[in-house]
Amino acid sequence: MDSSSIVFCVRVPMRLSAVSTIFLACLTISGCAARGEREAAQASPPSKEMTSSITKTGRAVPSVEIGETVSRVERQQALAVAMPTDIRPEAFVPSNQGGGDAPVPLQRPLAMLAPSNPIPRALRQQPMQIYGHRFRDAKPINFGSSTSPRKLAVHGVDVSRWQGEIDWDTLRTQGANFVYIKATDGGDHLDPMFKKNWRAAQQAGLKHGAYHFFYWCRTAGEQADWFIRNVPREAGALPPVIDVEWNGESSCKRRPSREQVLAKMQVFLDRLEKHYGQRPIVYTAPDFYRDNLSGELLSYPFWLRSVAAHPSKVYPGRKWLFWQYSGSGVSHGVDGKIDLNAFHGSEQDWHNWVASSAH
Repeated sequence: MDSSSIVFCVRVPMRLSAVSTIFLACLTISGCAARGEREAAQASPPSKEMTSSITKTGRAVPSVEIGETVSRVERQQALAVAMPTDIRPEAFVPSNQGGGDAPVPLQRPLAMLAPSNPIPRALRQQPMQIYGHRFRDAKPINFGSSTSPRKLAVHGVDVSRWQGEIDWDTLRTQGANFVYIKATDGGDHLDPMFKKNWRAAQQAGLKHGAYHFFYWCRTAGEQADWFIRNVPREAGALPPVIDVEWNGESSCKRRPSREQVLAKMQVFLDRLEKHYGQRPIVYTAPDFYRDNLSGELLSYPFWLRSVAAHPSKVYPGRKWLFWQYSGSGVSHGVDGKIDLNAFHGSEQDWHNWVASSAH
């Protein structure tokens, strides 16, 4: 505040008493100071990584083309400060909207729109048919007669671009009662098959959800925003998944401390739970679990990779929801190998869980 402002704030008529003059001067100076503090607070940049920090605004968020790096997203977000939680995912925004570099407001969320092939309400209220396990394994493992995944009633798969074109109707009858579809990783990569796989799985009647591969060289807030931008908030979809593991082939060689890992994961988990209204699932592998997750995040459901032994041996004491028991599955409906998974429970347990996890 400059000197002329101070003079203005304390100038009062000479005919007022000394007491009145001092009283008015104090009120005016405190008002000026309070205004200065509000302006300073408004000028402070918001934190990029805070638990449950998604804030709705009344401004439209600019659209970007699929596959663009997050740098442009960040430049455009500067216009709106924070991203609203009710935008339509960018993966489902038609590519012919707008032109050039002019920002185009996104439409309402996909969950508010009628799906292209809606399931009749009467059918949605009935449990989906469960198909028996008919997969094969290119590298079969003997898990033991009492702990074999074949003992479990509900099986499913997870897919990404590497599975190519999928015959979803055939895959479902082979025993894929659910599918998790690779959506995003890091803060700027979208699986090029996500949009097609999501819609095709929906049309085939598979319970489906999306997963995000966590990148340790980006902030959790950026990654949560990117996932939310691209994955629909769709009624009936399975809860979102965060895939956390050490990846020796990644360009990111950083391995944060256990404390840093847990803090970043919590930011991501909170942001997704707030947006989708579902508690996210944690997918992990043995080495990452040993280093970071043993005894942690006990209130979250876990999806465990264990392709050589039962999860009870690899993750002692950990409750689990899904078991990824093979990375070399073979099935009609898909070329090449596919990951095989099983739900921990009976067929009725599955229906109960699906109903309870719906948002």
